[in-house]
Amino acid sequence: MLDVLVIGGGNAALCAALMAREAGAEVLLLESAPRAWRGGNSMHTRNLRCMHDAPQDVLVGAYPEEEFWQDLLKVTGGRTNEELARIAIRASASCRGWMRRHGVRFQPSLSGTLHVARTNAFFMGGGKALVNAYYRSAEALGVRVRYDATVDRLELEDGRFRAAWLGDERIEARACVVASGGFESNREWLREAWGPDEAGEWPAENFLIRGTRFNQGVLLRDLLNQGADRIGDPTQCHSVAIDARAPLYDGGICTRIDCVSLGIVVNRLAQRFYDEGEDFWPKRYAIWGRLVARQPGQIGYSIIDAKAIGRFMPPVFKGEQADTLDELARRLGLDEAAFMRTVTDYNAACRTGHFDHEVLDDCHTEGLVPPKTHWARPLDTPPYYAYALRPGITFTYLGVRVDARAAVHFGGRPSDNLFAAGEVMAGNVLGQGYTAGVGMSIGTAFGRIAGTQAAAAALHRPAPALVA
Repeated sequence: MLDVLVIGGGNAALCAALMAREAGAEVLLLESAPRAWRGGNSMHTRNLRCMHDAPQDVLVGAYPEEEFWQDLLKVTGGRTNEELARIAIRASASCRGWMRRHGVRFQPSLSGTLHVARTNAFFMGGGKALVNAYYRSAEALGVRVRYDATVDRLELEDGRFRAAWLGDERIEARACVVASGGFESNREWLREAWGPDEAGEWPAENFLIRGTRFNQGVLLRDLLNQGADRIGDPTQCHSVAIDARAPLYDGGICTRIDCVSLGIVVNRLAQRFYDEGEDFWPKRYAIWGRLVARQPGQIGYSIIDAKAIGRFMPPVFKGEQADTLDELARRLGLDEAAFMRTVTDYNAACRTGHFDHEVLDDCHTEGLVPPKTHWARPLDTPPYYAYALRPGITFTYLGVRVDARAAVHFGGRPSDNLFAAGEVMAGNVLGQGYTAGVGMSIGTAFGRIAGTQAAAAALHRPAPALVA
């Protein structure tokens, strides 16, 4: 019988497969996507958020555990499991050596990526290079990989894994790691979760999926239906405001619009609806998809002037451009009078001090609702630019409850041979909100833990200490 079955093909699954194999287990990895599309959402990633107490290779300064924890606590609003969060944080300090041994290379943060040179280690070649390196290493170590291998359901007995079913094919294993992602590609489930809004619109109809089309949530639903303990809100997710012209699937990082904090954002009524300068962009970019999803027609418009050009990572698609604000409104199809009133009110409220996009500066608005807390400068320098925004869903936070060993819980009791890692359990740490790179921190930490624990269960060895 097979020792360890890993279901999934992204970062968390690969970390699990590698660790299980290094522990001496026979490992089979099942990836639902074809080989050309392997890697799940991980192939669209760029970096890993890392704790460090002093400068380390590509990381500058220090980013100690408590600061990382406070950043996570702030963006989640306290909706997080501190024990599991700190496991991921501590593991992020020491995982890069192991990653390098499996072929991953790092580089300094890219020009135009805001405020992350101290906190995030970037993958040379991006997420695609990372997953390719892991697959090469896994295959060299003897991990068997099957593509186009969609698992329909798990065979469980009192919370214990027995087998996985792929149509009529049954695969037995002594232990299993589920790392098959969330349900963000399942538009029917998204529609069901979000329902209609107060205006009778169905927000999910206008969602674009930033990542893989293969994360349908099949095993997540199967586990929940079989009594796995549930964690998270099905409407909570990593959701970014992306270019409204982005493709339905696999748009990735290049469709993100990163100039929000440098201007204003209005809805189709030409009204502002949130503080664009609330905090550094890596701590706030993943709330804007949800904000846009709550606007009429699930659309918004990021408006900047010439002063912002060169201060953000340019998007792949060219935005609308005009020499006057009223012309820009007409190009966007917005009510010209309403748009001019919004911009005039904003410009009049700006209190400009010393503008510095690298710090929480003193450029703010007064008497404006909603306010702009930082980086508030009048829109007064032509040409003017606008980017239409839609909600871009990266991954969902509904998942299965796990413990420090990554064991899936049933009725409050951990399974002794079924483990979970990555997006399918990320809701244990991410109840809401996001900060750049933390998804890869969670997937790497719990993928390695799950693989180690699965190998111990399969080989009847004492459970090893948690990965540090």
